[in-house]
Amino acid sequence: MKQLFDLTGRVAIITGSSRGIGRAIAEGLAAHGAKVVISSRNQDACDEVAAAINADHGAKDSKPTAIAIAASISSKQALQEMVDETVRQFGPVDILVCNAASNPHYGPLGTITDEQFRKIFDNNVLANHWLIQMTSPGMLDRGKGSIIIISSVGGLTSSTKIGAYNISKAADLQLVRNLASEFGPKGVRVNAIAPGLVRTDFARALWENPETLKLVTTGAALRRIGEPEELAGIAVFLASDSASFVTGQGIVVDGGSTFGAGF
Repeated sequence: MKQLFDLTGRVAIITGSSRGIGRAIAEGLAAHGAKVVISSRNQDACDEVAAAINADHGAKDSKPTAIAIAASISSKQALQEMVDETVRQFGPVDILVCNAASNPHYGPLGTITDEQFRKIFDNNVLANHWLIQMTSPGMLDRGKGSIIIISSVGGLTSSTKIGAYNISKAADLQLVRNLASEFGPKGVRVNAIAPGLVRTDFARALWENPETLKLVTTGAALRRIGEPEELAGIAVFLASDSASFVTGQGIVVDGGSTFGAGF
């Protein structure tokens, strides 16, 4: 049964992995044998995370466990160069985790600018589409692979503060369903993880707000928000053979906040 979660020999790209949920997922995949590509906009931050993973897990097949390749998700060229460099150093991509996202607007939809709305959809949906187009052909040719998009419970609920972000995350859930249908016959699985509120820098505006924090935790079964490392296990599951019959799903990881705690 231990082999069900074994990722030895597999190559994974994780965007937005220099901190938060992305870093936790990269560390989890590496701990289970994968070679991981750390990527975000900041090369120094990526280098730091890759060095820490290599210090913990050493080399695999005479190659480092982790390499750092900075790339902005807003640049199609930069993402293609990242994928090409990954293949050059590690070989074909087996696992893609689209974690990086943007949310430049906090407030009602009536106050968002066109530029902010476009940025949210470009970075949270279109960039995922680009990366999947770049990495999926090889997976389809080999008849195996796992694509994971980090969505959000916001894609299943609503908000008066981050509405455009939530709409983009709902689009990601539909992207997963469509691609699962397209890729399934070739053995490539596509799934989403929908986290609730997690203690990351990205979500700081939410969990540092006492009213928002109380609202989320009071209605949650576990009565607390999540920590980044609590997302790593579900990513390892979806990336591994233990999830070989799981595709097209949006798996909620929210401490029981979306269904309520009952009374």
